[in-house]
Amino acid sequence: MHWVQIYNPFGNMLVSFLVACIPIVYFFWALAIKKMKGYLAGLSTVLIALIESVLVYKMPVLLAVRATLFGAVQGLWPIGWIIITALFLYQLTVASGHFTIIQDSIASITQDRRLQALLIAFSFGAFLEGTAGYGAPVAIAAGLLIGLGFNPFYAAGLCLIANTAPVAFGAVGIPILTAAQVSGLDAHALSQMVGRQVPIVSMFVPFWLIFIMAGWKKTIEVLPAILVCGLSFAGVQFFTSNFMGPELPDIASSILSIVAMVAFLKVWKPKSTFRFKDERSVVSPGLGINEQAATIEAVKHHSFKELFIAWSPFVTLIVIISLWGGVTAFKTLLAKATFLLPVPGLNLVIEKAQPIVSQLTPYEAIFKFDILGATGTAILVVCILSKFLLGMSWKIWFATLGKTLKELIIPLTMIVSVIGFAYIENYSGMSATLGLGLASTGAAFPFVSPLIGWLGVFLTGSDTSSNALFSNLQKITGHQIGVDPTLLVASNSSGGVTAKMISPQSIAVATAATGQVGKEGSLFMFTFKHSLLLVAIIGIISLLQAYVLQWMIP
Repeated sequence: MHWVQIYNPFGNMLVSFLVACIPIVYFFWALAIKKMKGYLAGLSTVLIALIESVLVYKMPVLLAVRATLFGAVQGLWPIGWIIITALFLYQLTVASGHFTIIQDSIASITQDRRLQALLIAFSFGAFLEGTAGYGAPVAIAAGLLIGLGFNPFYAAGLCLIANTAPVAFGAVGIPILTAAQVSGLDAHALSQMVGRQVPIVSMFVPFWLIFIMAGWKKTIEVLPAILVCGLSFAGVQFFTSNFMGPELPDIASSILSIVAMVAFLKVWKPKSTFRFKDERSVVSPGLGINEQAATIEAVKHHSFKELFIAWSPFVTLIVIISLWGGVTAFKTLLAKATFLLPVPGLNLVIEKAQPIVSQLTPYEAIFKFDILGATGTAILVVCILSKFLLGMSWKIWFATLGKTLKELIIPLTMIVSVIGFAYIENYSGMSATLGLGLASTGAAFPFVSPLIGWLGVFLTGSDTSSNALFSNLQKITGHQIGVDPTLLVASNSSGGVTAKMISPQSIAVATAATGQVGKEGSLFMFTFKHSLLLVAIIGIISLLQAYVLQWMIP
């Protein structure tokens, strides 16, 4: 049995587009207005998408069910696996009692919440995105912020927004490499083009992050640190993406950003130490500024051995993740335990049609079960090593694992449902209808192009998946309207990064990592307006590069 996707089921693109929007609009309503719990919103959205795929798109029932179940399994592996192990690692540092030492060591660099957010949510989170991707940056960085005293909801929101800058080059450049493979364009040229868009956002995000936290006046107060953080990150991101390729920008820029920030904070301090409303805003010593009963909390100092042991899980994480994702010989060895399992009754049964592809193309459905190569497995290795590094008993280790699994049951249910929703959207052709509808905007398409990538990441939770879904559409539309396809395919990826903060998958990870399960709707509304602002910025950049700044296109 073979089934060919239909992209215009009503024979009118506008009507088909509006009907294809129904599941997404419902999901927005369920989360943002109805304030429905995340897993209920996800499950009910899947049901609506399933019904529409069968009744409107004439997708055979068995194919629709198989596609949804395939997505659900992907939600557990590799995505759920990363979330479990990342949260488990954080919980181990807490259960062992060593997290207080980590708190003290960060506080010795700065007690200011604004600067802590830059260091951890932005710079350290970018490193995790560059090496691991998926949910690891939000899960681990948000956990660290909570341990430092951040409000859990704020920690989740800030980490989601901070995770914008590195996503296009995440997981050692996989999104760019995927876009090149799907579109047939040169990977280095795409890396250069994205590297002439995203660094502008990378300079803006640190400022915006602090502005959200503290308002205009308190943001200007730490502007020197924001500039050091943003310019060091964006500068290296631009250089590496343009002259070295898509694999290194996140890793190199995040490391240099952390080093630059730490070095700068050794010689510079803000005039006041910012805390949230339920904390005290205090004055740094020696600056001659008086505030009522304002004092700096004493920071407990620890020996090098204590600091080394406390930080050893995260140092080990950096080493293991870099080994897992960056050493070709090691990746080849791990790949021997990778199994590619075609999904029975789904693999190569559905065919993609024009104009999404140039000719009928069978849609693969292959489950990649990378037992050793998965990022979650790398983090599990770190968790096992941490048992010995932190001097924990197996009893406490397993008890912490059990506690972590118990806390993640409901969040994993949401993740399974939203990935199932993403897959039925893709395999039924609904997501292609949405892309084609937006692609019919003519000369304004360069502005809309990033919005297609934004939509793809919202649906799939992944810039890689969005590029796989829409890169060829971007290329074809570029040829039709006379705009360089390299720009539009790159804009798909650049626009996609701004939706990472609102994708249901990311929201589920954030609420799970911060104990905010049930507040998915509130977190979605917190990040949504920022997502729209950033995708509009990318849209303007893309439009200018298409018609005014064409010299920026490689």
